[in-house]
Amino acid sequence: MARSAEVSVIEKALLQRQLPSGGWSFFRSEQASVETTCLAGLALGSASHGNAVSTVRFLKTSQLSDGAWPAFQGDSEGAWTTALALCALTVLDEISDASDRALRWLQGTRGKEGHWFWRWKFKTADCYVRFDPDKYGWPWISGSASWVIPTAFSVVAIKQFTVCNRTEASEKRIHLGVDMLLDRACVDGGWNSGNSVVYGVPLRPHVEATAIALLALQDERRTELTERSTAWLKVEVARIDSVSSLAWSILSLFVHQEPVEHLKARLATLVGDGRDVRNNATLAAAILALKCGEMIHPFEVLR
Repeated sequence: MARSAEVSVIEKALLQRQLPSGGWSFFRSEQASVETTCLAGLALGSASHGNAVSTVRFLKTSQLSDGAWPAFQGDSEGAWTTALALCALTVLDEISDASDRALRWLQGTRGKEGHWFWRWKFKTADCYVRFDPDKYGWPWISGSASWVIPTAFSVVAIKQFTVCNRTEASEKRIHLGVDMLLDRACVDGGWNSGNSVVYGVPLRPHVEATAIALLALQDERRTELTERSTAWLKVEVARIDSVSSLAWSILSLFVHQEPVEHLKARLATLVGDGRDVRNNATLAAAILALKCGEMIHPFEVLR
């Protein structure tokens, strides 16, 4: 009961920061962030039907004509946030033309190494990075290379939305994204934000990139790589005090059937009543992590 009361206080803090448009910004901006709005809508959706309706309305009015969502309301270019928006619509049970158009955009979007010229360049002329350009995922924004976090969220979004109606196109795009993540893993496990080796130097993994990549691989066959990455994350999360990193680690470790109650207790202490967590996306992720196991997991993929 005490934990539920604590979460309720934090939910109220997040709700008070909602913009008149129905969205949320990262901090105090009047321009809504699609990423923050999706996370806030998922965090508050189970608390009130009105919150879910408000989030869905915002997303449907801010969707671009090509089916994508921009990073910020009012922008004209599609971004990786399309994956988060599709996750939000799916979890909030809003299955409509907006979701279908988002799926088509995701299936047709690729990192620039998916283009024949860039594949040739990375294979023959660019020796500073090490990865297989035939295995590409999704970029942060159109026209850039594939990155770990956009790819992981896109894989999760497509898996969730097509779970009962997987087509050849969606299956192919999922497998290509999964292959890209496996190819970009760091030498000793875990994931950096992009490449695993640059100028011949192996890069260290990042906590959030690793946690989110593991979300995308939750229903894939367990391998030595995923085992090493999960083990690395468990060690790292025990010594971090970042609210955001801790929240994403909890969300990831939970779907990999690892114990998280001790991490949730530490997160609750760090968050307090939520007023000192200025970043609204971080506060929303913290709420999702604190409610982990007590609500529908927003990034769980059914097997």
